[in-house]
Amino acid sequence: MTRNIVVISDTHCGCRLGLCPPSVALDDGGTYVHSKLQAKVWEMWKEFWGEWVPRVTKGEPFVVIHNGDVIDGNHHESVTQVSHNIGDQVAIAREVMHVPLNMPNCTGYYHIRGTEAHVGKSAQAEEGLAASLGASPNEEGQYARWELWVRLPSGPLVHFSHHIGTTSSAAYESTAVHKELVEAYNEAGRWGDEPPDCVVRSHRHRHYEIRIATTKGYGISTVTPGWQLKTPFVWKGTLGRTGTPQIGGILIRGGDEDPLFTRFKIWKIERSKEVQL
Repeated sequence: MTRNIVVISDTHCGCRLGLCPPSVALDDGGTYVHSKLQAKVWEMWKEFWGEWVPRVTKGEPFVVIHNGDVIDGNHHESVTQVSHNIGDQVAIAREVMHVPLNMPNCTGYYHIRGTEAHVGKSAQAEEGLAASLGASPNEEGQYARWELWVRLPSGPLVHFSHHIGTTSSAAYESTAVHKELVEAYNEAGRWGDEPPDCVVRSHRHRHYEIRIATTKGYGISTVTPGWQLKTPFVWKGTLGRTGTPQIGGILIRGGDEDPLFTRFKIWKIERSKEVQL
């Protein structure tokens, strides 16, 4: 039994802008060496698990949840992949995930299915990877699942799923995040189910969180950051053109005074250097 959940997502392994170890062997015998920016993100990955997680969990046991899009896939006719061989991408992801899963205080692993464009129809690439990593299966025997309900020892109920609406305007960044919690309350009320105290989403690669007052203290809707640098698709959006990638993850913890609270660790990637005229 643990009261600590560490959530990461959107690693997009297999992309030349995604999370990648220093060097990886490819299926044909070649080797890919990560870029200078990927090297920075890899150092963040090691610091996240080696320093931040032990500190915020106070050295206690924790479970890891990957909230989807573990690999990049062959999507939208893009050409930014290390390899279009999904086996290569899965091998990279496996090496990446061995970092947290081999930690002595990691007591469990759950995997959420991401976007089909990245991880295959019905997230078939994630299913095989999650099984090989020892993810806990659901009642249907799926090692990668579309959703996950978790009850913390202190009582709160948390719901995990990958997708959430996006926006090209920072002024409306809270809209879909707030709606996600409101819609969960609505569905639970209609059918007499217990509503979640916290909903966790990903997909945006940008962290955002809202809290509202409830009889239990507060309800939380939170979105995880990602582990991918800016791809050509990001430059098409208003937030992407001037924004910088948000790299990191979140902690969900059952507390002593508060039954539930969250913490997050976010790094930014510095913007391009200015040109002096």
